[in-house]
Formats: sequence, structure tokens, C-alpha cells
Amino acid sequence: MTDFLRLLKHSISAKELTKETFYIVLDKAEQLRDIEANLLPAFLRLQELTQLNICVILLSQIVWEKFQVGTGFYEPFVIHFPDYTKAELLQIMARDSPSSYPVEFFKAYCQLLMSVFYSVCRDLNELRHLALLHFPKYCEPITSGEAQLTDSRKLWRNIEPHLKRALHTVYLREVSSTQWENILGQETQTGNENLGALGISVRSHMELPFYAKYLLLSAYLASYNPAHTDRRFFTKQGRRGLSNRAKAAAKKKKSNTQLTGPKNFQIDRLMAIFYSIVEDKVAPTANILCQISSLVSLNLLAQITADDQIDCPKYKCLVSFNTISEIARQLEFDIVQYLYDFV
Repeated sequence: MTDFLRLLKHSISAKELTKETFYIVLDKAEQLRDIEANLLPAFLRLQELTQLNICVILLSQIVWEKFQVGTGFYEPFVIHFPDYTKAELLQIMARDSPSSYPVEFFKAYCQLLMSVFYSVCRDLNELRHLALLHFPKYCEPITSGEAQLTDSRKLWRNIEPHLKRALHTVYLREVSSTQWENILGQETQTGNENLGALGISVRSHMELPFYAKYLLLSAYLASYNPAHTDRRFFTKQGRRGLSNRAKAAAKKKKSNTQLTGPKNFQIDRLMAIFYSIVEDKVAPTANILCQISSLVSLNLLAQITADDQIDCPKYKCLVSFNTISEIARQLEFDIVQYLYDFV
């Protein structure tokens, strides 16, 4: 860092720009936390260290509180940018239109793609990746002479099953773009016999937001643990353990819930377990509840009650023990010690 400061001052002084304002923009600034511990504090004090008019801008998708690893940090000015609206996403995605097709045609295709993915994925980079990846498949009937640019219904019927399948594979980053194209190519030759095995492995390599993983862990615990054991697993008094007599009585009544399958649970119980096992203090915001809807859309949770019953909806966890064990391993969370069947 010392060499960087020296070279920065020398470069600016050599060009006689000491009275100018400079901006240093660091995208994905959260990666600074994984490098040397003195880098982030140094960038926050760059103006003081160089005696130059330099403004450092950190771009990140996580909150500032996640950056603070100690005291003595300079507090930056935090500016929150709202998410893109659906119309803004479409407008940006339309810029990727291939030169061989009209922009309006590509934009209409993006609208179809958004109708499938928008409820579970609103990341611009991911949507642009998906749009360019599946566009050749969308245009197949046109290149083969079976359809015209205006045959939107025929084009939709051709691409619809592939988009819905991609919802459970490419978005979860189980395969690369090249691998996915190979899968689509093999599908026409071998049918759907390999897709079942693919779907099984998808859930063991899924990428989910940080708190969505904890919500899925909580849902699994709520589905496979009897409700009366929550105090035992998720309160300080309960973790002290049971008496030998109580353990013997519980063992007689115990049935293997891993064999009987997941049980329904109310959202209140889900959130209580979530706030008990999550590492940080999390404010109950609408973003957390939206993560539950995303898990339902991804078929990781099932909503048992009807949509109009909003006072206390019920859910059921659909993932396997192997899948939840992999997610727990990613979070360094020992799920076995919280499962009634393994105690």
C-alpha cells in the first residue's frame, strides 16, 4: 500500500494536477475484506494519506456493517440505489440485440424471458446472460424456415420448456453456459432420461442468497423436528440438556421423521427458528419475507395454504437431507445437532 501511495502522489504531481479532483471507483468492494486488513482503512483515509483531493467510491451489494471488522474505521457516506424496475431491465437488455435481428423482436423475446425468470431473479447480469444464452434456441424455427419473425406463439412454444428447465439449472449455476448448450443438444437425441439425474444434482450445488440459505435451514428444521422440541434446540435453557429420565421417555415415543417425510409448519415458527440460528442480528424486513417467496418459486419450499390466507401461511420443506447438509456445510452450520432424529 505504501508503494501505491507513493506512485499515486508522484503521478499526479508530475502532471501538475494536484488541484484537480480524482475519483477512484472500486466495484465489488466486499472483496477487500478477504485481502490484507489494512487495505480498506487505507482507502477510506486516502485523501488524508496523500494530501490530495481524492474521493474513493465503494460499490457493493452488501451493507456497510458487514465491512466493519474493528474500530477506527472512517465512516463513509452511504447511498442506497433502488433496484431496476421491470421496464428499466427490459430497456437495458434490449441493447444486447444481435445485429441480424430487429431490436423490437429481441425486446419481445426478453419480455417472454422475464415472464419466466422475473419472480425469482432480478439481477441484471444474470438476466442478460440468460437472454443471450437461450436466444439461438428461440430463433431455431426461424432459421429452419418453420416460422416467421411475427409467429410469436410458435416461437414461444419452442422455447417455453427450455426456459422453465433453465429456471432450475442455469440460474442456480449448476452448469456452465457451454455445458447447458451441450445438454440441450443431447436432449433431442436421448430424450429427457438424463434430466432427472441432473435435477437431483442441481440442489446439491445451488447458489442462494446468504439469508435464503438460513431460511431453508430453518424450514428443514421446522419440517423434520416436532414443534415441542423447539425449546430444547433453540433456547439457552433447552440446550443444557434433558435429564436421563426425560431422555428415556422421549426415546420410547420417538419416530424417525426422516422416513415419515416433512411436516407442515407455520411461518411464525419458521421465523422464530431463523432468528435463533442466524449469526447476526437481522431486522425483520420485507426482503426476508421475499426470500421465502423465492424459495417457493424455486420449488425448495411448498406453500400449503391458499394465497388468500395471509394471516398465518403454512409451508413444507422439499429438499433432501443431502441437499440441506451441503447448504449447512457452506454456512459452517452443524445441522445434525439440531435434528431430533440424530439426538
